[in-house]
Amino acid sequence: MGTVWDVRGIVDGWDAFELWVTQLAFPFQVVLVIVVLLPLCAVVATLVDRVTERFDTSSAERAPSTPPPGDDIS
Repeated sequence: MGTVWDVRGIVDGWDAFELWVTQLAFPFQVVLVIVVLLPLCAVVATLVDRVTERFDTSSAERAPSTPPPGDDIS
């Protein structure tokens, strides 16, 4: 039953943070988003790029060794 109280503490903390942010003046909210959210999004995008890069194959590996019909260079 200890985890229920832990989750309640997380929810209460998030509610307090949300209330604090909504009570800030708009310019401070914008600065907070620029300083916190943009770098966080950049880190997540970089991680997603690196993870998906492992599953991509290069076009050289996918390209057939002979050109498709009609692509004769003569």
